[in-house]
Amino acid sequence: DEGKEVWRYSYSSKVKRNHGMSRTVPAVSGDYLVTLGPKCDVHCFHPMTGELYWEKDLVKEYGTRVPEWYAGQCPLIEKDRVILAPGGKCLLTAIDLATGDTIWETPNDQNWDMTHVSIVPYEFEGEKHYAWCATGGALGVNAETGKLLWTHPDWQIKIANIPSPVDVGGGKIFLSGGYNAGSEMLQILKTDSGYTADSVFKTEPTVFGSDQQTPILLNGFLYGVIPGGKLACLDLSGNQQWVDEENLFGLGPYMAINGKLLVLDDNEKKPGELTLFDVSPQGATRIAGWKVIEGHDAWAPMAYAGGKLVLRDATTLICMQLAEGNAI
Repeated sequence: DEGKEVWRYSYSSKVKRNHGMSRTVPAVSGDYLVTLGPKCDVHCFHPMTGELYWEKDLVKEYGTRVPEWYAGQCPLIEKDRVILAPGGKCLLTAIDLATGDTIWETPNDQNWDMTHVSIVPYEFEGEKHYAWCATGGALGVNAETGKLLWTHPDWQIKIANIPSPVDVGGGKIFLSGGYNAGSEMLQILKTDSGYTADSVFKTEPTVFGSDQQTPILLNGFLYGVIPGGKLACLDLSGNQQWVDEENLFGLGPYMAINGKLLVLDDNEKKPGELTLFDVSPQGATRIAGWKVIEGHDAWAPMAYAGGKLVLRDATTLICMQLAEGNAI
């Protein structure tokens, strides 16, 4: 409630100042907190005391290649395990939260490397899967066994693969990227011989794409900031509904809260400005804006609960009371 430091844990990691500070978000569940550092150091703590349970160096253990501009993947906690995508020795791995022991690994016969993309769970045909994007393409993995179910090598980003897949339901996975990647919708299908991932549509980056942030699925439509800093809306058939040419943004995060969209800007013209929009397939209406933080490299995802919004830039973490209860 007061933002006072409760505990601190430090370890040595030599990084350059070229965006070398972690943009990942720790994963917390019960008595476990898992972090992934800039150079792929994983630590598991007790969230209240800071007691270290275990640690792993993904570079040493899996042969992970640290992405350019350092790691941006957020760990995923599922029940008694944390799911990570190291690349190198394996594509994905499930690790026991209590012991740090390996539960399963997905073989990496493709020799694909880690990206900044985080793992996304989805359900299909009564099974739980994980979707992820490596350097060589998108892929799906069985959540219980780690078995590789499908790959889509056509999805490759030339410079940095950052936005996570979006589960839009019905076995459809939406992919987006920057650096002229645009976007693509995949349809997962189950056949007698296994699973396939078929391309439903692709868009040019001027229609829909995202340099860093993961698009938002809201009431059956996709929203995001496309190249050029423009807020845009896409339907699930790949048709652009609108582009906002007036309110331009940088690479900062955005999230949906109670049907509205919040965007944090790191654009040099208005860094650290938080803007609230009312969005629909018909357009975006700016409701309010606040200068809330310095805004340099404000790229990390925001978090919201009980009317409180937590956000950060490269140097500062703040908590805002947006409204009483859970309504803006």
